[in-house]
Amino acid sequence: MMQTVLVAGGGGFIGSHLCGALVADGYRVMAVDNFITGNKKNIEPLLNNKQFVLIEDDIINENSRLRQGFGGQAKLNYIFHLASPASPNKKSPRSYISHPIETMLANSLGTKNLLDLAGEHGAAFLYASSSEVYGDPLVSPQNEDYFGNVNSIGPRSVYDEGKRFSEAMTMAYSRTHNVNVRIVRIFNTYGPKMAADDGRVVSNFITQALENKPITIYGSGSQTRSFCYIDDMVDGLIKAMFSDKSRGEVINLGNPQELPIIELAKLIKKLTNSQSELIHGELPQDDPQKRKPDITRAKRLLSFLPKVPIEEGLAKTIQYFKESSL
Repeated sequence: MMQTVLVAGGGGFIGSHLCGALVADGYRVMAVDNFITGNKKNIEPLLNNKQFVLIEDDIINENSRLRQGFGGQAKLNYIFHLASPASPNKKSPRSYISHPIETMLANSLGTKNLLDLAGEHGAAFLYASSSEVYGDPLVSPQNEDYFGNVNSIGPRSVYDEGKRFSEAMTMAYSRTHNVNVRIVRIFNTYGPKMAADDGRVVSNFITQALENKPITIYGSGSQTRSFCYIDDMVDGLIKAMFSDKSRGEVINLGNPQELPIIELAKLIKKLTNSQSELIHGELPQDDPQKRKPDITRAKRLLSFLPKVPIEEGLAKTIQYFKESSL
């Protein structure tokens, strides 16, 4: 019997790739998205597939079409919660800075609603948290036992604290209602279907490079990030959901290869044969100086290990951006 998976945030960058992979694996997939930051084009290839259903609604609504659509008539087996704005760039209309209240609600009331749904259906639940729960870390690499260094009232707090609250809510449902949960902390992820205007560093740099505009590096560029290609991230998410070993666990997912931002800019300039100059802007408040995941737990529990080198992944992403602009 075909099992049913709900993907909240299914129209987003990561969510749409996840939906495609799950359909390919033989699951019935129900995606819910309000498209504040997602894009219906991301899931267009799935819309005529009988295994795929799109629900345009908001997970913060307790009387949403999710409840109406199931009503005990359909059995949900798995729930992925990826619904939230994710970009920190205040200049982007898709960022959580542009949608602060919606971000907080998606990661509080939205999480509660999905956990209630998981409990009602006896479904396994995966919460997609973020490396942002570590804030501007004082240790590197960051492992799951590190509590973080977060400014609870800064401009990034709507996302950082929203994710931290959702983690606490998820574990409360595990302890109180015995819901089958797992939490994954997603580190920087990139690849095709990234929105050109999402304000994240990879899409910013590629867009600027392809247009031969100055590539804007905030701060000195010595701050580091670790970039995971989307195929590797989806592989990790699927392994985390469908492994019995992940129940009740918090697991970092990302690529531990650490790269200074200025080196990323130079690499993208090289791969695009761009004439762009590198310029520097003011570093945003609370921008982390280090971001490198310790994935020891993911290796041990999930046999997770990213495979796509940064140059190969960037080349595929650049090609996507070129084709999207035609």
